[in-house]
Amino acid sequence: MFAKNLITTALLAVFAAGCAPTSKTTSMVSPQNESTNSIPLSERGFIVDSPLEQTAVAKLAKLESLMLQAKNKSLDVTREETTVWFAYEFLKYAEWDEANKAETQKFFANYQPFKDKQEQYATGLPDFERQKVIEILDHSISTLTKVMKGEINRRAVAKVDWNNVDVADDMFVNSDGKPVFLYDYFSKSMGNPTSDTRLYNDHLGNVDHLPSINPYLINQDGTINKYQLKALSSYPDTSIGFALFWNSNLPDWIKTQEPEVEKGRSLFTGFDIDNPLMKDAWGNIIREVTEHSKGKNTIKLGYILSNEPHWFSEKGHWTQNFHEMTSISSYTQAKFRDWLNIQYQSDIKALNTNWHTQFSNFNEVTIEIPIAPALQGTPIWYDWCRFNMARSLEWFTFLQNEIHEVDPEADTHIKIMPDLFTENYRSHGIDLEALTELTTMIGDDAKTRGRDLRHKTPEEWEAHYAYFWEELAVSYDFMESVSPNKIHVNSETHFLSTSWWRDLDLSPAYVRNSFWLATLMGMDAGLTWFWARDPDGSPEDRLEGKLKFFDPAMAGSYAASTGMQPQVANELTQVMMDLNSYSEEIMALRKQKRPVRLFHSETSAINKNNHMSEQFELYESLFFEGFPLGYATQKIINQQDNNLWDVVVVYKTEFVTDAEFNALQSYLNNGGTVVIDSPLSLSKNEYGVPRQQQLISAKGKLITMANVDIVSLKQQVLDIVRPKQADVLLTERNGSNHKGCTWRVVKQANGRYLMTIINIGKNTAQLSTSMKNGQKALATNMLTGEALANTFELASNGVLLLDIAAE
Repeated sequence: MFAKNLITTALLAVFAAGCAPTSKTTSMVSPQNESTNSIPLSERGFIVDSPLEQTAVAKLAKLESLMLQAKNKSLDVTREETTVWFAYEFLKYAEWDEANKAETQKFFANYQPFKDKQEQYATGLPDFERQKVIEILDHSISTLTKVMKGEINRRAVAKVDWNNVDVADDMFVNSDGKPVFLYDYFSKSMGNPTSDTRLYNDHLGNVDHLPSINPYLINQDGTINKYQLKALSSYPDTSIGFALFWNSNLPDWIKTQEPEVEKGRSLFTGFDIDNPLMKDAWGNIIREVTEHSKGKNTIKLGYILSNEPHWFSEKGHWTQNFHEMTSISSYTQAKFRDWLNIQYQSDIKALNTNWHTQFSNFNEVTIEIPIAPALQGTPIWYDWCRFNMARSLEWFTFLQNEIHEVDPEADTHIKIMPDLFTENYRSHGIDLEALTELTTMIGDDAKTRGRDLRHKTPEEWEAHYAYFWEELAVSYDFMESVSPNKIHVNSETHFLSTSWWRDLDLSPAYVRNSFWLATLMGMDAGLTWFWARDPDGSPEDRLEGKLKFFDPAMAGSYAASTGMQPQVANELTQVMMDLNSYSEEIMALRKQKRPVRLFHSETSAINKNNHMSEQFELYESLFFEGFPLGYATQKIINQQDNNLWDVVVVYKTEFVTDAEFNALQSYLNNGGTVVIDSPLSLSKNEYGVPRQQQLISAKGKLITMANVDIVSLKQQVLDIVRPKQADVLLTERNGSNHKGCTWRVVKQANGRYLMTIINIGKNTAQLSTSMKNGQKALATNMLTGEALANTFELASNGVLLLDIAAE
């Protein structure tokens, strides 16, 4: 994907400058009462005079005829019904795009990487969409033909019962009592009611949402806006849904009453979270909203406490272009002083020693925000970053407490950007562990992607992988380690597009691969960014006009998004149908012990400018070894059953607090195993003061290595855990020395084994399965019924779900 242009060679002719699509003489309007696809073409309004459209319509007729034959044989055709639905929709979209070229061109012009070729994209888009419709129809025809011949044996689709999904401790449960994975689009075609079955259905997903909850709900006298409250209280209670707290804009009366309210703002939190007026206002709002929403289906997916919160507070960070954290309020300054007073146990001399200052008391302490990045690694940097995290935790604790005061059973999560954890920056105020612990569900908007379009040369990961998977995998393993028994909601999946990545000719295999990986690693619900087509094919209301948004990414989001790619939209639903049809197997694969725990210290992450990059070296080396990875922190060691893992590995972690050090020692005292890469790890406290103590083995096993390379450290870890792993082994050859297939295996009650393999490598993998005792292990593809013997190929971006048995 990343090694080619945005448009494949085969389609360049369509997009070549000056090559307009075939002209149309009549506009198509497709009827939209389409719970069934048996409506004759003539009644759908198709006037077919484009060669590609003629081909597509002929293939639609062929597929619908095959579907009728299959139904007569009692074969499930739910998957084909979705393909047909998307085919009709995108033929209609192609009509709209062709008739509104100038409008379509505007969207490409608003996305900077496409700006120079805006006319080329707009001209070629209609026939591109028709060509992709033909491709998804060809695939469905081929597959259904094989099903009818008995060459493919697949399970019937387990449809989501959107009105009767229940919330269990760690999964959503369908009306049949089985686990279910929810799918939909976040911010789906705003301006249309969620009762519109043309947008809310089994094809696009049917997750509901309450009207926006924001500061405009409250009046100056503390009462709630009656009109908006009525909209909430009278909102239909049908499908499972969510509520989102929007924090971006403020009514004028708040700005007038509290002049400091916008100091310390950020992009999606447009006010100072330390301001007492905002606390009072949000408290009133939340209590009223919760009172009118509790117990409803439309809140089962939880209250999202914030959209992408962050408070980057260092000079030169890109967020300062949007006036984020360019200063802090007197309330924040006062709170920081109080926090320091507690941290330093009222000893101002200790603070002065650390900060190289001469304050007479804590009331005199000041700090310049934004803070200079050159201060990273110093006590003042550490103290500020820790405080910034503590104050955001306090804010979200307050929001959740207000909800639970009215509805103790309400679920909550936060749309946290996981790159705040996986990347090296730490001035953002987000403690992922603490916030994951706090809320009743895990929340995020993790992304995968191809090459960042700002890069003119390949990124480092491209040497080995089909796409950038680090953020998704690392953050999910961390959050699932922190809260292993919680439902996990990605309320804005960015697997199909991001601010700086698009691929108009995105591979369906990539779509399947990324959603399969995310679900295997913990995702129970995913709301994809985004669906911007109205039912008539036009862009949604917000995308009409001048495209002026406070969110700098919004104006360019439509270009090359899912609503322009039938092969992507169709495959997303297809993979979710397969995952739901095998939901019990997927849950068995992901509910395994995490035998290896990588020790994470936020202390080192704050103090070092490359800590998370270094940690990924070890994570990556173990990711392809057939078991789920996990993390250990001070809290995880102290609060969870230590038998959940076999070994804790400490790697390039010089800075730890005494409490973190003591947790590791306690684990050893209780018989645990710790592997340390070097005597330098654990050698300093949070302020860089050398630690005199060293870990001792006690009742456990302590292995301290001497500055070994990653290969030796990995082997040491595998020697500890391999004897306890499942009896099935997977061997990979892909033309390089770097593995690309991540896999899981679990023994089933019948003595056979369940295995999934996900090839995120850039090369086709030659795979073989075997038993530890040397027997061959024969594999059957559960998605097709095909026997694969013990050797088989898996293409880049390929996914397999296998039944394994000893020969």
